[in-house]
Amino acid sequence: MGDLLQSLRDFISSLDQQSLPRILQICSGVYFQGSIYEISGSEVCLSTGDLVKVIGLELLSVSCEEIETGASFELPTGYPGHFSLVAEDLPYNTIEEIVGLCPVGVDACGSFTFKCQNELTIDRFTLPAGKELTLLSVEVVRDGERLARCQVVGQNMASAEMLLPLALKGEFYECQSDHGYSLQEIMSSSRLSCRRFRSTAESNSGSLLMFSPVYEISAIMHMRKNVVKFPSSLEVDVQDVTEQEQDLVFITPFSMTEVVSQPTESFPTMAEILDGPQGNQFFNCSWFQELQSGRRLVLHAYGTTTMILASTPKGRKGKQYFIISEGYGGRMRRRVREFESVYELYVASSQSPGLKVSVTRHCEAVEEEGMPALSVGEQLEVLGKALMDGAAQKLECLICKRTMEVDDEDEDDEEEDSEEICLPLFMTGYFVEKLLDNKKYKLTDLVSSSLPLDVKVVSRDKDLEKDPLMGLPALKLEETFTETVVLTSLPNKPDWCFELPVRWLQMSLCFTSEHLPWSESPERHVETVTEVTEKFYYEYHKLVGKIEEPPPRPPKRKPSSSEVPKKSSKSESKSPNLRSVVTKQLDNLSLGQTKGKRAPAPPLLDTPESNQPPPLLPRKSSSIAEDVSAHNTYVKTPTVTRKSAKRLSDSDSEHDYESIEETIKKPHESFFY
Repeated sequence: MGDLLQSLRDFISSLDQQSLPRILQICSGVYFQGSIYEISGSEVCLSTGDLVKVIGLELLSVSCEEIETGASFELPTGYPGHFSLVAEDLPYNTIEEIVGLCPVGVDACGSFTFKCQNELTIDRFTLPAGKELTLLSVEVVRDGERLARCQVVGQNMASAEMLLPLALKGEFYECQSDHGYSLQEIMSSSRLSCRRFRSTAESNSGSLLMFSPVYEISAIMHMRKNVVKFPSSLEVDVQDVTEQEQDLVFITPFSMTEVVSQPTESFPTMAEILDGPQGNQFFNCSWFQELQSGRRLVLHAYGTTTMILASTPKGRKGKQYFIISEGYGGRMRRRVREFESVYELYVASSQSPGLKVSVTRHCEAVEEEGMPALSVGEQLEVLGKALMDGAAQKLECLICKRTMEVDDEDEDDEEEDSEEICLPLFMTGYFVEKLLDNKKYKLTDLVSSSLPLDVKVVSRDKDLEKDPLMGLPALKLEETFTETVVLTSLPNKPDWCFELPVRWLQMSLCFTSEHLPWSESPERHVETVTEVTEKFYYEYHKLVGKIEEPPPRPPKRKPSSSEVPKKSSKSESKSPNLRSVVTKQLDNLSLGQTKGKRAPAPPLLDTPESNQPPPLLPRKSSSIAEDVSAHNTYVKTPTVTRKSAKRLSDSDSEHDYESIEETIKKPHESFFY
């Protein structure tokens, strides 16, 4: 078989799957079929001389060919139609040929029916020519002779069974059977798969059909990084070289997920990177730059570890993100957190019950929106959330206990200065957390409490060559998660290890037979801090499905009567030209304008002239003149509203009229304005 060239289709169709794996050599040039593999997600190029190790077959479909026209099409394996077997015209010379070449097992009733062209005499029993026999089974008698048990149908549909010796000679022909076979039955029999059929729906008038299976071949290609899959319908010739290439070692590629599924006895081991994590934008650390194709690694072990997602405040370099293993040995102090809204207080209190804060800025009260006044220095202890009645709707509020800071001598009266207040969640405020300790904590101690926490690293991890957390102004420990990691090191520094997170690295490795780079297992130093990118941070939150709800929106304010714009009067709309002339004249005055309201426009004139003096204004009452002081020279003159002007014009005044110049005071008189 090793010297026989066959098409790939014929070889796979006749292959016994129990004999896998088989090593094939490609012998027919180059074949590339990209369009098929775009659907299945893989592609393969078979070149002359390539060695392929077939490790599995899976039936994809059935190729159906019309013998008369040569047309071919594919049918799914679950096709519901049935097909009848077409009887061959070639004769069988002995019963033994029929038993050896019958299309189905002899244990199937009615599986094979035949007739003899000549008369047969068996043990003084004569079987006339043309009588149909159905093969039932093969039996062995006492002396070891094999006999075929057949059924014969006589007159009036009476049937009888008889034993025929396998050596019985004659001219036997297969009879046409009405039995229908499904595609699954045809493909599961090596004898049926090479026969001709007709569709049972078309009877004798249908086209002659030949079926051949189309398999998806799973194979390992020599010096390729992964298992390839391709159909058996590729038009290439192959040669079976399994016997000649028994010692050939094929590389077995492993993804990171497959690495952690290997038995623990396989570690530590040497490995080679076949395909590095190209395009991966999750890590910003030194060991990630070493993960290049062809690089050797030492795989020490694998397991699960608890990690903490941490971030820094936004600074000159932007925010930084880290994942920290629970074995981190540095020391940290807690830092106070700052909050800029009541909603932030609510979120923090839900994660840290009993939260206490101090007010850092004054906040004015807005009674119609249920917002109380807050003063700097007031102490708030968050008690819980409640739904309160507002002016227009129900409001979500944070119930807090408010306490004023007291001196030592007034400590006895502290209880009298505390009260419960309701702060709407949409309210803006400025608060700072109150902490009662200044201890140095281990990471494991902080993780055991509720997160998030703001900390500062005050002493570095001495097991690290360089602790990237040391020197950061602040660090926010956000949440914990469990990660499967592979403990890895480089051959030139086998004792300095780093952890490869399995689900964040799409790369392939292969184990090698190289010796480990040590005589005795060294003491390992694990790099417990890994800097990650902003992309990792957001992809992680997408993965865990954590979406923070936005803060509640404040209720809609009802406009007051003073804010509602009023329509201009008809008299104002009738004389725009005259009003603009007077307004320009008044605006040109820069000094000595009165603090009071601007007087209304004079009565309409028939022919206003630009060179006439400005119209006279009514003299103000003495009470108003005494109360109104002049503007500061350096202060912008306020605009006069029409409403105020109208009120002044309508006031009952018995004084004489005077010009505008008489109402303007000297600049030095506006000093106290």
